[in-house]
Amino acid sequence: MPGESRSVSETLLEARDLRKRYAAATSAYSESAHKTVAVDGVSFSVVRGEVLGVVGESGCGKTTLARMLMRLIDPDSGEIRFGGKDWLAARGGELRRMRRWMQMVFQDPVASLNPRMRVGEIVAEPLAIHEPGFTAAQRRESAIEVLQAVGIGAEVFDRYPHEFSGGQRQRIGIARALILRPELIIADEPVSALDVSVGAQILELLARLQRDFSLTMILISHSLPVVAQLATRVAVMQAGKFVELGAAEKVLSAPEHPYTQALLAAVPEIPA
Repeated sequence: MPGESRSVSETLLEARDLRKRYAAATSAYSESAHKTVAVDGVSFSVVRGEVLGVVGESGCGKTTLARMLMRLIDPDSGEIRFGGKDWLAARGGELRRMRRWMQMVFQDPVASLNPRMRVGEIVAEPLAIHEPGFTAAQRRESAIEVLQAVGIGAEVFDRYPHEFSGGQRQRIGIARALILRPELIIADEPVSALDVSVGAQILELLARLQRDFSLTMILISHSLPVVAQLATRVAVMQAGKFVELGAAEKVLSAPEHPYTQALLAAVPEIPA
């Protein structure tokens, strides 16, 4: 199980030949027999402690892939193994136990937080689900600890999400993801809804937390510069497929696939 071994070279997550298609809508009320391919035969593995960056243009299948990895949707075919176990076959109590080890940071820090709940309740909610034996005081203590880890003080505990900026709300979302001390964080476009300067602060925070909490991370972005700041390996996704996968330094400095080359060429250069 995740959490039982800290071998540096251990494969934590492995995906094999993942595929997902959606029916194409022909009108507001009907669907055609035609299927749109979102993810098309994707295979990769993630080693414990690394940061895998998945980069590609909007609509290439990145978010669909993330949602399949999280079991928010099921693939049409393929296999996912997490901590050596069949993640797609997990049900009931086993699924609940495994789910705590994999958490997600969402793109939109506004939509991902329940506006009717106080910040402390939002952050502590995973403990109420996965640690039913915790007292209210224990949940509060754990929530305050993780809020402080993401740079927010205990004074925010009883406030509501609308009282905070986008960057602060993303920090709250990160705290919620961290409170169960997961093995793997999937961050889906975590800075795309934020101003550049705020996004840079969030990336710095993720880098520090990855080190401090010994996290394994999958960072999904449409931006090569974003991925370059954190990733140890990079997967380039185009039309549902991984067209290039390798060490970040190699992919970003000497890309082999024409699509990767085009993405790099599109990154604006700052005049000297």
